[in-house]
Amino acid sequence: MYVNKVEICGVNTSKLPVLKEKEKMELLRRIREGDEAARDQMINGNLRLVLSVVQKFTNRGENLDDLFQVGCIGLIKAIDNFDPNQNVRFSTYGVPMIIGEIRRHLRDNNAVRVSRSLRDMAYKAMQAKEALINRNSKEPTVEEIAKEMGVKKEDVVLALEAIVEPMSLYEPVYSDGGDTIFVMDQVGDQNSENDWMDEISIKEAMKNLGEREKRILSLRFFVGKTQMEVAKEIGISQAQVSRLEKGALDWIKKHI
Repeated sequence: MYVNKVEICGVNTSKLPVLKEKEKMELLRRIREGDEAARDQMINGNLRLVLSVVQKFTNRGENLDDLFQVGCIGLIKAIDNFDPNQNVRFSTYGVPMIIGEIRRHLRDNNAVRVSRSLRDMAYKAMQAKEALINRNSKEPTVEEIAKEMGVKKEDVVLALEAIVEPMSLYEPVYSDGGDTIFVMDQVGDQNSENDWMDEISIKEAMKNLGEREKRILSLRFFVGKTQMEVAKEIGISQAQVSRLEKGALDWIKKHI
């Protein structure tokens, strides 16, 4: 029995091919050389990726066939725009693209739409913000934007929030060689009972780590600081924090 199994009209999902990462990179290389057959193969070989994303939207009452087709558009965009030289797995880049395409579809087809007046105010707020930055060479506060526009602060906040599109926690925000930083890495971690890291077992495993790794994990997962905050406190770059954190977590996973 499958939980949240997705049935797609005209597609036998159980027989969808799965490509290895090396195969994807080779196909992407051929695509860059203009090989259309490789592009078709890359699309077909990643339909399971689209399917896995569509499963996240099964409880919204949407037509899953439509979402699958929209997700495929996101997949194609990801294939056409992916840069193999960035040393990032294709799925890391592709999943946010697919999710973004589906969210745009849901937003544009939602019965509850952002009013034209609210959208216009949001654009005027962005213009006012840009003008204030150019004038004062610093980021303005919401109060300053509201004053510039001659409206209430609450109206500015409401307008700007209305046009913000949710971002995936797996959205890449920075890449330094092989050290990719995602949105989730910049959010403080609030430990929950469902977290894979049980506080007692991880503290025991941390005894065998170096002092710097211990401090990074302690600040990240017990204090709840972001990677950027940890980097400032320790005096190293965020990319270094990311690398050390991931290395320490990999070690702990093997020894817990």
